[in-house]
Amino acid sequence: MELSFSPMSKLKIFLEMIKFPHTVFALPFALTSAFIASNGMPSGYQLFWIIMAMIGARTGAMSFNRLVDMEIDAKNPRTKDRPLPKGLISKEAVIFYTLASFLLLVYAAYKLNKFCFYLSPIAIIILCGYSLTKRFTHLSHIVLGLALSGAPLGAWIAIKGNIETSAIFLSLAVMFWVAGFDILYALQDYEFDRREGLYSIPVKFGVKKSILISRAFHLIMVMLLSLLYFLNGFGLFYIVGLVIIAFLLVYEHSLVKENDLSKLDIAFFNMNGYISLIYFIFTVLDIYWKV
Repeated sequence: MELSFSPMSKLKIFLEMIKFPHTVFALPFALTSAFIASNGMPSGYQLFWIIMAMIGARTGAMSFNRLVDMEIDAKNPRTKDRPLPKGLISKEAVIFYTLASFLLLVYAAYKLNKFCFYLSPIAIIILCGYSLTKRFTHLSHIVLGLALSGAPLGAWIAIKGNIETSAIFLSLAVMFWVAGFDILYALQDYEFDRREGLYSIPVKFGVKKSILISRAFHLIMVMLLSLLYFLNGFGLFYIVGLVIIAFLLVYEHSLVKENDLSKLDIAFFNMNGYISLIYFIFTVLDIYWKV
C-alpha cells in the first residue's frame, strides 16, 4: 500500500525510484548527436522536443523496470529499500507514470518528424524489453546498451530525418560504453543473481573475466569515437576530449578489482557522468571552433 506523503515528498520518491541523476549518462550523448547533425546549434524547437523525448523514454523505461523487477528487488539486499518494494509508491502509480512517459515519447517523436514517430514504438519495445532480458540471456548488458544507444540515434534522426554513418558509430560507441559499465555494476549482484537463477555476464564468466570483457567494451567505445574524428573532420578540441575520456575510463577500471568492489559506485556514477558531459562539451567546442 502506498503511504501518504506531501506532493513534494512524492516527487522526491518518484525521482529516487527512477534514479533521475543517472539521466546524465544518455542525455549529453543525445545532445552531442544533435549538434553534430546540425553542424552547430539545433533550433530551440528541436532541442525542446529531443529533451522531452529523452525524458519520456528514460522515465518510462525506468518505471517499467521497477515495476517488473519489484519482486526481485524485494529479495535483493541491495535493492530491497527501493520505493516500490517498500510500499512508498503504489504499483498503480508506477503503471500510470510508465504509460504517461511513453505517451510523451511518442508525442515528442511526432512533433519532431515522421521518421521519429514511426520508430517510436520500436524504441519502446527495446526500452521495455531490456527489463526482461536478465531472466533468459547473459547479454542483458548489451541490450541495455542498445536501449541507450537510441538516444544519439534518435537525436540524429530528429535533426536530419535519416540515418548516416556518423550516427551509427556514435550509437555503437554508446552501446559498448553502457554495456561495459553495466557489467561492472552487475558485479554487486553476482552472488544474488547466481542464487536466484538470473542471467548476467558476471554469472556466466565470473568476476575476473567480466572485468576484462568490460575493459574490452570500453576500448571498442574509444575506437568508435576515434573513427568519428576522421568521419567528421574534427580537430584539436575533439582529440583533447577523447584523451580525457580514455584517461577517465582507465581510472574507472583502476577502481574496480576482482577482490575489492568497494569503489564500484564511484566508478559507475561519477566517472561515467563525467565521460558523457566531457564528450558533449569538447565536441561542441570543436564544432564551433571549425565554424
